[in-house]
Amino acid sequence: MTVALIGVNVSANNLSLLHFFTAILNPLKKLEELRSRRWFADTGMRGFAHRQRMQQQGWRREDIMARPMVAIINTWSDLSPCHAHLRERAESVKKGILMAGGYPVELPAMSLGEVMVKPTTMLYRNFLAMEVEELLRSLPCDGVVLLAGCDKTTPGTVMGAFSMDIPMIFCPAGTMLNDRYVKNGVSRTVGAGTHTRMFWDDYQAGELDAAELQHLESRMTRAPGTCNTMGTASTMTGIVEALGLTLAGASSVPAMDSAHTRMATACGERIVGMIWEDLKPSSLVTRGSFQNALAVQMALGGSTNAAVHIIAMAGRLGIRLGLDDLDAMARQVPVLANLFPSGDRLMEDFYYAGGLPALMKVIAPFLSLDERMVSGQTLAQTVAQATVLDAEVIRPLDKPVSQAGALAVLRGNLAPDGAVIKPSAATEKLLCHTGPALVFDSQAEMLAAMADEALECTENTILVLRNAGPVGAPGMPEWGNLPIPKKLLKLGVRDMLRLSDARMSGTHYGTCVLHISPESAVGGPLALVRTGDVIELDVSQRRLHLQVPETELASRRAAWRAPKPLLQRGFTRLYQQHVTQAHEGCDFDFLQGNQASPEPVIY
Repeated sequence: MTVALIGVNVSANNLSLLHFFTAILNPLKKLEELRSRRWFADTGMRGFAHRQRMQQQGWRREDIMARPMVAIINTWSDLSPCHAHLRERAESVKKGILMAGGYPVELPAMSLGEVMVKPTTMLYRNFLAMEVEELLRSLPCDGVVLLAGCDKTTPGTVMGAFSMDIPMIFCPAGTMLNDRYVKNGVSRTVGAGTHTRMFWDDYQAGELDAAELQHLESRMTRAPGTCNTMGTASTMTGIVEALGLTLAGASSVPAMDSAHTRMATACGERIVGMIWEDLKPSSLVTRGSFQNALAVQMALGGSTNAAVHIIAMAGRLGIRLGLDDLDAMARQVPVLANLFPSGDRLMEDFYYAGGLPALMKVIAPFLSLDERMVSGQTLAQTVAQATVLDAEVIRPLDKPVSQAGALAVLRGNLAPDGAVIKPSAATEKLLCHTGPALVFDSQAEMLAAMADEALECTENTILVLRNAGPVGAPGMPEWGNLPIPKKLLKLGVRDMLRLSDARMSGTHYGTCVLHISPESAVGGPLALVRTGDVIELDVSQRRLHLQVPETELASRRAAWRAPKPLLQRGFTRLYQQHVTQAHEGCDFDFLQGNQASPEPVIY
């Protein structure tokens, strides 16, 4: 069997038969040492009951007793179009597990379809991480294949698996297919997210009529899979591949390509070998792995959301990573992937161009090539055979997509703990800008104002939204790509400087300062800004400054009162009490660190 991925071949020689026979003939872990033996090898009544119940489902006793049990965490649901195909992919994973001598069990987990979940999937990323950790901890699982891909499902499942620290492999959901839009005889490639904002702005400005918009609505997302721009989904699956947690090239394979099905089967095969090799995240992922992930994020022109997720992921392994690490890498590694919103191509084009292995080969000078991958190979071995097949999509180092980097970390009296911006998707003239603030305390207030054609503002106005952070919203939703006022859209304005303590969709573009920390709801300086205050942004100097005297700010600070929480019950209350700030990854304070997840007592 060979899984053919563009730019790299994942063959049976090094991922199936070799690992299978090595594990069987010379395993690091013996059968009696597997976690699942605590459930099934027990000689008392509990062991009798556990074996009995598995046989109730049609499994043979000899299978239960002689095979490692492999969990398949599946984030499929009918309300997650990104994951609509994961039921079928789970069957392919099961096939691979059985072929390699394992025992597959599928475990559903919270789906977190990005568009449908309200108020924001970010509110539930930590919920999913907790669910994954507890599923794996409480059940007889020896290893796990994670089936995910939509924005928060990737960091959520990986964070949970990191905390559990059993052998794991990530199987990315893959991206949707491209669409084509023809107008006035001109055809252009269209994807999700980025073009959604573009077409909506055109509609608001009167450049698209309702019938044309409805046609686009029915065509733009034409197959299962995640957004096909370099949004958060593809950014995070690329980061996980760079960490060494997927098969080579897996994050680039489109969801509906037959190679995706074969890749899922290969994931099932490989995890069995990893169980016998006792290859766990703690022995695989290092600080060097995270440095590789940062380099990949910058070369991809990845989503600003990665600044929150990658810090949280590293924290689950006890690896200290901060905004300064991201900024330092962004200064070194240029944007080389010509993908929306920084470029003008889509993920399907990236796959045909060689995928992530080809991109990593280009940025090899910035990588720690000795890091190990789930394949058992080093990163150097993994990218050795990769080839760039389209240099317009994966650019060489001397021909970047943008001279501006994929990320810049800003500080100043408005963001003492940091804020982020994506220069490569911003308007160059706005990267050094001073103007008056127009402040909104809620999303509803801001949306109503944007539709008011009598709103007092110009293209030099700086739009400010607060109470949109982790505690304030709650959940830090993707409100940071504040809409342009309708009256300015009609004048042809398509970008303004916008500031918030919210996040922004990785598919969106514009000059948006995000993740201002600490957030306004906990008393951060953003809470003190008033309409008319002058704000200065200078990205080259990494500066975000409120031009108000400190004496005046002290007076405002003394008068400030924290807003009352919107919800007083359930998970949201737990979230608001324990979530950390954006610069710390927005994880729960009681889940940070690499303490061992305690094994359950079995009676």
